[in-house]
Amino acid sequence: MAFSAHDTTIIRQLAATYANVAANPIHARKADLWRRLNRLEPVRPLVWINEVPWHEIAKASDELTLRCEDPYGRSVESALRRVLYQWTHFPGDMILDPELYVNVVCSPVGVYADYGIAASEQRTGDSHGSASFQPVINDLTDVAKLRTPEVVVDWDETDRRFAIMSAACAGIVPVKIRGIVHQWMSPWDQMVHWYGIERLYTDMIDQPDLVHALLRRFMEAVHEVLDRQEEMGLLDAGNGNYRVGSGGLGITDQLPNRPFGSAPVSPRDQWGTSTGQIFCDVSPAMHDEFCLQYEQPYLERFGLSCYGCCEPLHHKMGILRKVKNLRRISISPWADLTVAAEQLQADYVFSFKPTPAVFASDDWNDEPARRNLQSLFEKAQGCRIEIIMKDISTVRDHPERIDQWETLAMQMATHYAEANGLDG
Repeated sequence: MAFSAHDTTIIRQLAATYANVAANPIHARKADLWRRLNRLEPVRPLVWINEVPWHEIAKASDELTLRCEDPYGRSVESALRRVLYQWTHFPGDMILDPELYVNVVCSPVGVYADYGIAASEQRTGDSHGSASFQPVINDLTDVAKLRTPEVVVDWDETDRRFAIMSAACAGIVPVKIRGIVHQWMSPWDQMVHWYGIERLYTDMIDQPDLVHALLRRFMEAVHEVLDRQEEMGLLDAGNGNYRVGSGGLGITDQLPNRPFGSAPVSPRDQWGTSTGQIFCDVSPAMHDEFCLQYEQPYLERFGLSCYGCCEPLHHKMGILRKVKNLRRISISPWADLTVAAEQLQADYVFSFKPTPAVFASDDWNDEPARRNLQSLFEKAQGCRIEIIMKDISTVRDHPERIDQWETLAMQMATHYAEANGLDG
């Protein structure tokens, strides 16, 4: 029930560094900015970076080299090294909590689960390469094969990890058990692996009953999983320092704050999320019919919700405004910023996604990144802005490019705030 002396020394050293950084008062100030942004108050555009190519960064920096021997110890070490690396190199408006967490060991968490239907996948290269899928949903008998995933929890393993971490970090930083705080739910991100994009686009016209049947059964299963997670006491208060949807941090005082295990937590105490990325080239009416009308009841089970990821949504606000608890909307690199700003105004968090393509050029030049951000600031006046750099597939083995982008983004966000009299 303990790490080896070798692994304990490594974890304690990293935990001590983490605790020292987490004690910086800047985290409380930034948490207040996220809290105010999520209340839709006018504050400085907040900057956060995630989904970075850690495999490339690890090749270039010894800061991420793992030295623990125990598999669980290595996972803890990796998480701590990545957090500390980001804090040192591209922090933006990230926050370090004053404690470390042991997540409840359970499954499924999020949309990707065992629904009893196996995708026929052909992948090019490694896990970072492209993939193609052969449709396996061809008629109603295939839909009938879809089953509700079993919700499984291992409390013994959760307690074991908590005991190990508590012993390793004793006297340095508190350790807490954390339940499921947020889940990525996007029906078509999963179902398109079974259906295929081309078939989906034609079947919405040629076989709409089949598409609707699959949606009804899938969403029934999703609701059943969420019900079971709630019944089993797996849900945790969803108002803290973690990403919600494809956007920024979910820190808010508009959701209850209950320590895990102290009181029942329902979806109403959390952020919900969904996205219809496959519907980029589908009309608002068809997006509503074959996607949003099934997502809306799920989203409205939560206290607050966010929508979107990589799809352009500037022309779909007419249907999105139907979601009563919607608070954050993704504005992707393919969105028309002028139209998006006119549609969102100050009614939602304008979750801007700069293009990560700026990192992929042969030679780094921050001018394209500067123009991208300048366009945002010129067109989104009066909006409640967060800048979320994500989906960074490559930095061409030059991780310092992310550092330089972060410096630029923070400088420009600060200048924008000063020019517009915003706190931050």
